Parts: sequence; structure tokens; C-alpha cells
Amino acid sequence: MFEIPMGNADIEAIGEGAVGVLQSVGLSFQNAEILRSLEEWGARVDHARQTATFPRPLVLEFVERIRVEAAARDASGERFLAPALPTVTGSVAQLVYDHDHQQARPGRRDDLVAAVNLGEALHPAQPIGHAIVLTELPPLIEPLEAALVLAEYATIPEAPFAWDVRQIPYLEEMGHLLGLDRWYSLGAVCIAHPLRFDRNTADRYVHMMRHGLRPAGLTSMPVAGVSAPVTVEGFLVLTAAEFLGAWIAGRALNPDILLGGSMWTGTSDMKTGHVSYSAFDSMLYAIATVQFLRAWCGVSVSVGGGEYCASRTPGLYAALEKAYKAMTIAAFTGTHPTIGEGMLDCGKVFSAEQLMLDREFGLGVQQFARKIAPTKENLALDAIIEIGRGDGGSHITTDHTALRFRDSLWLPHFVSRTGWTGSEDETALMERCRDEARRLAEYACKPEGRADALEAMRKVLKKAEEELVD
Repeated sequence: MFEIPMGNADIEAIGEGAVGVLQSVGLSFQNAEILRSLEEWGARVDHARQTATFPRPLVLEFVERIRVEAAARDASGERFLAPALPTVTGSVAQLVYDHDHQQARPGRRDDLVAAVNLGEALHPAQPIGHAIVLTELPPLIEPLEAALVLAEYATIPEAPFAWDVRQIPYLEEMGHLLGLDRWYSLGAVCIAHPLRFDRNTADRYVHMMRHGLRPAGLTSMPVAGVSAPVTVEGFLVLTAAEFLGAWIAGRALNPDILLGGSMWTGTSDMKTGHVSYSAFDSMLYAIATVQFLRAWCGVSVSVGGGEYCASRTPGLYAALEKAYKAMTIAAFTGTHPTIGEGMLDCGKVFSAEQLMLDREFGLGVQQFARKIAPTKENLALDAIIEIGRGDGGSHITTDHTALRFRDSLWLPHFVSRTGWTGSEDETALMERCRDEARRLAEYACKPEGRADALEAMRKVLKKAEEELVD
């Protein structure tokens, strides 16, 4: 496992910077309960301005305490663990790539239905989630309509994304009708960088912490040079302060909560302003942050997966960009994340065609997790003796190869093993992905026995429309 060069003196200097930011600037929390809890913890709270600053001695004491309680580093990197194959999950993409018109457009209900049907064909035994935002609906109602789609079309409906805590009671009621508890997802803890918990995020954070739904921490997505300093060192100072503030707030709300989080760093192309979460410098910032937090306070934060690539068009370039990103993460952390889930343009766009390629590349990466099993059949001594020095043939002519090649080799359905030969072949490849995705989706069948539950869920939706929408 590789590491970014970072000595003890460097760690100490960056840590002191983060503590200084918390003491002098602090964080904004647009939630009264967080502010009251932090005040009880010892923070200096300005309720009118909704800000909290953190006295240096208390911060240092907190860092020392979590150092002591931090578990030993995970040794899983000693053995390769294959990432799971991509699925149709709760990625809540705002846009859908329209292959026929070669452009992204806002997602609609029909797009989510098609995505769920594709998921039913690709992985019927796994949950299917809120992959696409239904942009034609009022935002407060959208997750409830998405819940209806999942309940009607998915055998195992994953919890829909509640971006506002006011949606939770309605989703819980819908879940109970399906026999599911806590049928809602609160999504990622993405603050408004720098140093601001906006109202919706803060409200959801309180709910997560009070109910112990996940470890305290951030799904941190700052952009270097835009919402964080452009230098790696300054970036580390600010990002560490944000994580530490989130951890302190989490423990102030729930003293028993675990600590964690994930790091998704963007960098900007200064020529165009386009942000990438997969460029070489993006990966440096993210990996350095995770390494620093582990070294400074012992808390393990993951680097975001291969999903967020800069590519805006589905194809081999996007798949390879995701694969490079995921394997870079593995090289520096020892854990290989998933390659992707059909997303493009930094997670804003869902493409069924890209999902097909992402799964194919995922099967390729899983080759590295194969175990060596020296059975008689696998040792192939008879075939080796038969071919000898190769004077009279090769192993491609043996029964052993004919019987075992399907279990032994990566046999992609879409990607050509002969390599990229030009744009015409790539166009044909993506058309095959499109045709297969549509063919699979057409075979999906709705789960049976939910008619009464769906009717009751529609009444819940109607109630929510009356109570939530002006």
C-alpha cells in the first residue's frame, strides 16, 4: 500500500492549523438542537448567527480521546477483496443520458421505471433504489412518488432518499404498509463547503445521530481552489477542521456514536471551470486527507469510489476513467471500491448503457480475487504432458482448455478483447449496450401481491401533497 509523503512534523502543523480554524472561525449550523448540544459540550455558540467556535483545549482533548479509542488499522489490504458489481441503487441522479439523442436531459418517472426494470433483470436478488430524480414533481413530494415506483416495480425496494426530514413520517408510513421499518434513506452528509451545515443537512444530521443510523462524519465534497484552498496543505487544514467539527457535533448529540465519513475531492480546470472528481490532482487531495486524518486522530475515512468520473458521454473512456480511479484508491488505501453504477459527469447523470459497461469492468476486477486452488483438474498435469514442449500443438487444442476456459478467463459480453480500434467500433459497442439494456428491461415483471399496499401508499402521497405543498 502506497502513502503520500507526510512526516510527523507535517501532521502536527496541519493539525494545529485545523484546531486554529475551529477556534477562530468555527462552523455554521442551521439547527438549534445542534447549537444547544455544542454549547453544552463547551463550544462558544452565537445562536443569532447560528455559529459555533471550539476552544483549543477542548478540541485537543477531543482529538486525544478519539486517538485512544481508535481501533487498530484494518489489515484487509493484505488480501484483495473484490468490489461488488454495480447495481441500480439510490444514486439520485438529476439527469438521464438519452442515447438516441446523444445528450443528457432531466430525469422523469418513466426513466426511474425503466431503471428499476433493468435492475430487476440484472440483479433480482439485490435491492433496487432511487437511482433517478423525478424532476417533473415538486421537490418535497418527489421521494414519495419515487417510493411508489420502487414499491410497484422492484421485488426488493431500497429505501428512497429523504432530503428533508419532513418527508420521513410519510416514507415510514409507506414502508410500514410494505412491512418495512425505517424505509427511508437520509443520503450523504454533504455540507455547504466551507464550514456550513445548511438547514436540510443539519436537520438530517440530527436525525441520524439521535437514532444512531450511521457514524458521525461527512461525505465531504469540497473543490480545491473554489470551496477550499488550492494548496494541498491549506486544503488539509480546512477539510480536517470540517471533519473534526462534524465529529464533535455528532458526539455532542450522541456520545456513543461511531466516527467515520468519506472523502470525495474535486479540482477545477482553470481554463473551463469544469470540476473533476477523478483527475490526478483530485485523487491526491482526497488520499492525502484520508491519510492525514488516520495519522492525526486515528479515525478511518474512506476515499469515495470510482463512480464520480468527469466523462459526460458513456463509453469505454468513462469506464476506464472509473477503473483507473478505483484502482488508484486501492493502491493507496488497500481497499478496492466499486468501479461505478452507470453515472457520468461527476454523478449528475445516469446512463443505462454505462451501467452495462461498469458491470462488465467490475467482473474484470473481480478476477483479482480468485483463489488459487491446486486441485488435480486445475494443475492440468495431463494437458502439460500431452503438449510437452509444444512441438505438436498448443494448449488451445486440449480438452482441458475447452472444458475450463469459461471458468478461467474474463469473457466480456460487450467489450472487445482485441482492443479499441476506432470510433465506429465504439459506436457499435454502445448500441449493443443500449439494445441489451432495453431488452432486459422489457422482461421485467412487477412483483405480485402489493395492490392493497400500493393503494394505501397512494393515499399517503395524497396526504403529503395536501400537507407539504403550498
